[in-house]
Amino acid sequence: MSKRLTAPYRKMVHQQLAIYRKMLRYGNILRPFQRTKPAAKAKAGLPPGTIVFVGQQRVDKVTISLLDYDEERLQEQVVENLDTLRSFVGRKSVTWINVCGVHDTAIIARIGELLDLHPLILEDIASTTQRPKIEEHDDYIFMILKMLYWSEEKHCVSAEQVSIVLGKDYVLTFQEVEGDVFELIRKRIRDTKGRIRRMGGDYLAYSLVDAIVDNYFVVMEHLGDGIDQLQEVAMAHTGPAIVQQIQRYKGEMLFLRKNVWPMREVVSSMEKLESKLLHRSLRPYLRDVYEHSIQVIDTMDALRDMVAGAQELHMTTVSNRMNDVMKTLTVIATIFIPLTFIAGIYGMNFDTMPELHWKWGYPAVWGVMVLTTLAMLAFFKRRTWL
Repeated sequence: MSKRLTAPYRKMVHQQLAIYRKMLRYGNILRPFQRTKPAAKAKAGLPPGTIVFVGQQRVDKVTISLLDYDEERLQEQVVENLDTLRSFVGRKSVTWINVCGVHDTAIIARIGELLDLHPLILEDIASTTQRPKIEEHDDYIFMILKMLYWSEEKHCVSAEQVSIVLGKDYVLTFQEVEGDVFELIRKRIRDTKGRIRRMGGDYLAYSLVDAIVDNYFVVMEHLGDGIDQLQEVAMAHTGPAIVQQIQRYKGEMLFLRKNVWPMREVVSSMEKLESKLLHRSLRPYLRDVYEHSIQVIDTMDALRDMVAGAQELHMTTVSNRMNDVMKTLTVIATIFIPLTFIAGIYGMNFDTMPELHWKWGYPAVWGVMVLTTLAMLAFFKRRTWL
């Protein structure tokens, strides 16, 4: 290979090495993130409707925030006494009650009593391992969704269960921890921007679902960046660290599919519900969310194919390198076959061999060996085996 071709190749290898070191430093490539699985054995054998928390154990204080608004008025407060929620139920305004923390089952039971929620609904709210779904009841609609985040510290996707109860004049949401993707919705309510202050609770519920689905694109973008780097590294490097990283991204895609795929069914069912709680004017907005969920699934499938492509690319790189090594060893062994043959002949102890007593026998044998080696190298070069 000429120097003119070698220089760009070396530059590319150095660039890939820099990416590889960056992934080692920031991506925790050698230690894939292990998600803790909440134990569900505490619920085994209990009667249906028993409220048992299933999830990561937490000791944080449960916080309840309230937003009560109409087109002209807004009231926002932190609820300290649950009995005060009674005064907000039945108004002509929209009341958004957001509960952060589902580990305190007594609070969930009390809220369910105040709003007359079915015990099975309360049981699903406290169990954070539920599959996304939607249920229609006489006086309310119940939904379980998965809110996804991209964790910069753990360099992985994390999921949080969000339960939404849509009533006639209220929206009740349950989250596992503080922090969500609803801050822009709160800002729109406070700033009286858009149609959210003029619409009912069904539009607020739609806005919450739309915010969750839109945030999936942010998570996909982070995953896409990581997979792009993975493909570049898999093309230039081999080793167990690359294999672990590929397996890690395959696990991320499975985790993503488990949480995202049911969202399409939830949004589709929500659009088709013939409920008095969902105004017909909301259908185009729900259809738009459904299209977004389809786009998310398409993007997820594309990323999964990219991970599979990175794995195939890595295997191809390993195979090519192995072929290069085997070709080099084969060339070396082929060169030494005739040399070994010559050395074997003149290594025999026969007195009648004329070359053994010839003055120039030793340099002649060396000359034959060198010429043979040069001739074979020229032949290999001509056939582009070198």
